[in-house]
Amino acid sequence: MNIHEYQAKEVLRSFGVPVPQGFAATTIEEAAEAAGKLPGPVYVVKAQIHAGGRGKGRFKELSTDAKGGVRLAKSFVDIRADAAEMLGNTLVTLQTGPAGKQVNRIYVEEGSEIEKEFYLSLLIDRVTSRVSFVVSTEGGMDIEQVAHDTPEKIVTFSIDPATGIMPHHGRAVAKALRLDGDLAKQAQALVESLYTAFTANDMEMLEINPLIVSKDGKLRCLDAKVGFDSNALARHPDIAALRDETEEDAKEIEASKYDLSYVTLDGNIGCMVNGAGLAMATMDIIKFYGAEPANFLDVGGGATAEKVAAAFKIITADPNVKGILVNIFGGIMRCDVIAEGVVTAVKEVGLKVPLVVRLEGTNVELGKQILKQSGLNVIPADDLDDAAQKIVNSVGGLN
Repeated sequence: MNIHEYQAKEVLRSFGVPVPQGFAATTIEEAAEAAGKLPGPVYVVKAQIHAGGRGKGRFKELSTDAKGGVRLAKSFVDIRADAAEMLGNTLVTLQTGPAGKQVNRIYVEEGSEIEKEFYLSLLIDRVTSRVSFVVSTEGGMDIEQVAHDTPEKIVTFSIDPATGIMPHHGRAVAKALRLDGDLAKQAQALVESLYTAFTANDMEMLEINPLIVSKDGKLRCLDAKVGFDSNALARHPDIAALRDETEEDAKEIEASKYDLSYVTLDGNIGCMVNGAGLAMATMDIIKFYGAEPANFLDVGGGATAEKVAAAFKIITADPNVKGILVNIFGGIMRCDVIAEGVVTAVKEVGLKVPLVVRLEGTNVELGKQILKQSGLNVIPADDLDDAAQKIVNSVGGLN
């Protein structure tokens, strides 16, 4: 689960992490009131969406040369103008895709005089099963580009969970950022606070870009991007309460209610599969034959007919879907349950696009019989290759 920058900074502030003072606003008047609580004379107005690259983004409703989603303001007039241009409009960044995201709230923050910019993040290293720090002197830049062009400027190290954070980890960060004296001491305190915040809240990712040295010699986290392990939210009701469903895909929200693993993609062939590996293989073979999957959907090994019906409805709710491929290999999952779920859903919502079904495994003959006797216009397939070719051909995309 992701949260907004202003929420991330509140979480970090509660752990003693140095962040600039700021206030969220959903109206122009609230933005002006927020500025009145800050020292000034320079303010930063930031669009709050779950996507990076806001500063380089553009608003669909504004001219192409208009300012992006992060702006400096030097007066209340500027703040009102920026708020008027941001709130309710659609911000497009590299991470949102061309559709962009509507800005429903902004963050008005005190300005900072920047001496240096750095990059610092904490991530879960899946190889070592440890929390890892990623540090670079190239703050404020695309870290992926830095990793590609100048990998020597990125320093990484992991924390042994048996010891937790230690003083030498803070020194390692200070050395990587070429900090000494009081700034090195600040770096050590910052590292301890960030690690504590990360582990205490079951975070998956914590990115500070940029981490700055201000002209008065202070380390400050100028931006913060935080993601949490959704499986651990039951332990953190305060964090779960920060969820903003307006920033999430409606189909993914609906899927989460049925414990379905669903991710919206940009293609036109809807997929319903059991098992993440088989789902990936299904998506790959669709692409191999010249089309694009509209989603990743794993119904799981123990799905009920109700769960399958819900999954089918979610797929058909996507206006981009021009055809549907159901690919089930029944082990724990029974093919007759899949068939019953599909029939139930189709009878309720109708079938307006081609449907190819490939069933194999437990109760496969019974599943095929259920589909055949349903009277639905289902295209049967013998195997995955046959199924992929039939659905791609049905939507006119076969190579």
